[in-house]
Amino acid sequence: MARQAASAHGLALILEIRDPARAALAAGCADALRIASHHMQNEALLEAAGASGRPVILDRAPAATVDEWLLSAEALLKAGNYDVILCERGIRSFDPHSRLALDAAAIADAKRLSHLPVFADPSKATGRRDRVLPMARAAVAAGADGLFLDFHAESGLAHHDGPQALDPHQFAEAARQAQAIAAAMGRGC
Repeated sequence: MARQAASAHGLALILEIRDPARAALAAGCADALRIASHHMQNEALLEAAGASGRPVILDRAPAATVDEWLLSAEALLKAGNYDVILCERGIRSFDPHSRLALDAAAIADAKRLSHLPVFADPSKATGRRDRVLPMARAAVAAGADGLFLDFHAESGLAHHDGPQALDPHQFAEAARQAQAIAAAMGRGC
């Protein structure tokens, strides 16, 4: 059902995998697989995803160092998958006003220390719609190759992740700003 919906609208289907035994099944219908931050160091899952033949998006855990994140990516590469995208989703902070803190320095460090593309997910990092655009700008300025943004046509009615979901106008503005910053830095986003 998800595959048909994605295909009907010209969208890529990205499936989060949690169980190594189901990685091949997910790879059979998905365009890419995603390993959530809390599974970042699950060796069996990394090996299964690495052998899946699909691109893998590897989310950084909130308490993981950049080196630990890159070691997890190395496990995917070792399993034969060279289509790996790193995703910065934020680290734990002591700020009671934010779920996590987007780590722009980690984006720059991952770009410097590896050849892998680095994306950022300011929606998940902040958990708040009013912080998504500023953190998206910061991520692109730090070198992010792309962004994952939560979007809902009626964000106030979203059942999941509503407080951080952008409405159509905000989403269009985020894309415009990200492209402008990337262009000003001489690269695409």
